[in-house]
Amino acid sequence: MLLYCTVTLAMPLFDSSSPASCSTAQRLSDVSPTSTMATMVSDMANNALDESTAVNEHQEKHDVATELNYWDDPGDGSRPTPIYIGKGHITNERPHRPHRFVVSDVSGDEDRYTLDSHGFQYIRHESKEKDFVDEQRIRAEYYPECAQALQDVTGASRIHVFNHKVRRGPTHWHHLGLKNLANRGPVTKTHVDQSYDGAEKRLRWELPEEADELIKKRYQIINVWRPIKTIYKDPVAVANANSVPDADLVGAEMIEDGFRGESWVVRHNPTHHWYYKHGLKTDEVLLIKCFDSDKSVARRALHSAFEDPAYCSMEHRQSIEVRCLVFYDT
Repeated sequence: MLLYCTVTLAMPLFDSSSPASCSTAQRLSDVSPTSTMATMVSDMANNALDESTAVNEHQEKHDVATELNYWDDPGDGSRPTPIYIGKGHITNERPHRPHRFVVSDVSGDEDRYTLDSHGFQYIRHESKEKDFVDEQRIRAEYYPECAQALQDVTGASRIHVFNHKVRRGPTHWHHLGLKNLANRGPVTKTHVDQSYDGAEKRLRWELPEEADELIKKRYQIINVWRPIKTIYKDPVAVANANSVPDADLVGAEMIEDGFRGESWVVRHNPTHHWYYKHGLKTDEVLLIKCFDSDKSVARRALHSAFEDPAYCSMEHRQSIEVRCLVFYDT
């Protein structure tokens, strides 16, 4: 029985140096059972399932064997190359390397995954906005919708939406030269938007006069990620926070319009368990936790777009993500 959260409202960076290829990534169902790849896929699929992920007999799964791009750690202790975001342009020279994983489809089991247990959650949420082309309307009408949805799910006392990103471009958008932000597309490198230090930097940048008091209580950063059209090409994968030790995370500087933030890049670890929902629809939203000051719960979820070879020829993915600071009274 589908139990994942339904919300009804009355009110209104990183392209891969070696991306997964349609010619090399394979659908789980397309792998020959006698091949070496089949053995690897089977092993990874078994490892990717934790004790809570029983298969729903009434929901066909669309697990995908593919590549996810991880930071290529030089091993000399040096920090990752900073990312620079200027007016209309982004520069990203960080080296990454692809690694094989099976990304497990959560369809039919959405209610098993929550922000505090895994670091991500799928909810039902219908928006009045459909096209997401008017920036003013997004801020005036869609921001309040996202804030209300997050309050309904988390019970937070306050939501501060600090920015959003609409993505309609190709995966190689970082290499399109000047004004490449106008062609923003999927992020195909594993990452978390804020490190633990980066979360406090963001809070102090957004709410400088209140920050000293706000950090005394629980706060989070959560992304509200929505398809603008049903997602088949370049879907987003999220990793179970419990499968990712802090030792796999490396702070990396990001500089944008005077703000010096810090995100996580990720060292490869085969124990990471990756998930997504196949065919995510426009009334379905993925909540991605980037930070939580509460150390007793899942604190962050790695995420990345990935290629499903069954849908490589489709038009570019269209999506919007809204970034939110989430505050609690205790």
